[in-house]
Amino acid sequence: MSETTPNQASPSRSGAPGRAEEEVVDLCRDLIRIDTSNYGDHSGPGERAAAEYVAEKLAEVGLEPRIFESHPGRASTVARIAGEDPSRPALLIHGHTDVVPANAEDWTHHPFSGEIADGCVWGRGAVDMKDMDAMTLAVVRERLRAGRRPPRDVVLAFLADEEAGGIYGARHLVDHHPELFEGVTEAIGEVGGFSFTVNEKLRLYLVETAQKGMHWMRLTVDGTAGHGSMTNDDNAITELCEAVGRLGRHRFPVRVTKTVRSFLDELSDALGTPLDPENMEETLAKLGGIAKIIGATLQNTAAPTQLDAGYKVNVIPGQATAAVDGRFLPGFEEEFLADLDRVLGPRVRREGIHSDKALETSFDGALVDAMQSALVAEDPIARAVPYMLSGGTDAKSFDDLGIRAFGFAPLKLPPELDFAGMFHGVDERVPVDGLQFGVRVLDRFLDQC
Repeated sequence: MSETTPNQASPSRSGAPGRAEEEVVDLCRDLIRIDTSNYGDHSGPGERAAAEYVAEKLAEVGLEPRIFESHPGRASTVARIAGEDPSRPALLIHGHTDVVPANAEDWTHHPFSGEIADGCVWGRGAVDMKDMDAMTLAVVRERLRAGRRPPRDVVLAFLADEEAGGIYGARHLVDHHPELFEGVTEAIGEVGGFSFTVNEKLRLYLVETAQKGMHWMRLTVDGTAGHGSMTNDDNAITELCEAVGRLGRHRFPVRVTKTVRSFLDELSDALGTPLDPENMEETLAKLGGIAKIIGATLQNTAAPTQLDAGYKVNVIPGQATAAVDGRFLPGFEEEFLADLDRVLGPRVRREGIHSDKALETSFDGALVDAMQSALVAEDPIARAVPYMLSGGTDAKSFDDLGIRAFGFAPLKLPPELDFAGMFHGVDERVPVDGLQFGVRVLDRFLDQC
């Protein structure tokens, strides 16, 4: 691990209102152009470049950012802004700079071009989550140029490796540098605060208060190796494929957690109709781009994602393996693992690749009030509601320090945008006016937090 502090620049106090709205687009494009693809191994040279870019932007307005490199190239940037009242607990704003890989041939615009087209900034990371990184940088830079300190200390963390579990990023900092987060009690991060338009009089903004736990696993079946021309009733591939097929088609039972119950109650009120969690097909059809996220929070899930076996077409291998992305609801981990083993059967050996806990907090308190107030000030028909994220974020690591985390990266989205499809999908993009809306909301939020 290495740590560096970039050269400092004298802060400017000449920032004009609205400057952050102009700057956020360029910041987002710049970050997208830094290829920070995370392949799940030790490599990550793009993360170092992104960490240095972020540090430079923060140093230009008088902060003293520090770069922490947990492994060559795997770098995160952390800075603290002194608040008006240092006796108050601090707030953490965290984002990750790494992205999942992208195949340029599949995209309308190159995934690392940061191109502007059709009113959107296009590229890998546009919503996951270089948009929030850019909004945070833009707001912080304008506030510090104008000499506007937040009411309390704010810790900024731009992190490596979130897309592969955060081992080289948030997990490393929490385990080895917990002092960076001294006094922090609350945090905001990705995948929350985005809009769902119900009608012309109501727009829901989904604030993440819970997220599913994770079990990435490898499944292995041993069989009898042999010649491909001969009958073999102990074929590892056959046995594994049958088990994977059962798992891929299996539907785990519906389990309604307190967060999902709260969301369904809010949605029921917004739609003016009672909702039955056991019969959500019709309701999910009305949710457009967020249906995939919401549907996955009603039950545990296990998605087969990789298969591997054999080395020659005429040789039956003695072993076959598969990878599965398993996600469990808060409070239902044991049930999930028991169901998993029952569906897979006794021939399948299961071992963990990476696991992490589920999270759930209540939707109340001054921070939630600040979110609602900031949203309504920019969108009079806004209503903040709690929801559960079907995946996971770096909030899991910060939870180990007792930090209460929310997903709040505010975006007002066009109703026709498939927002859920942007995450890890082809043609990822974020509306320019959505970025600018987010800047205004975050600025108001910081005034009230």
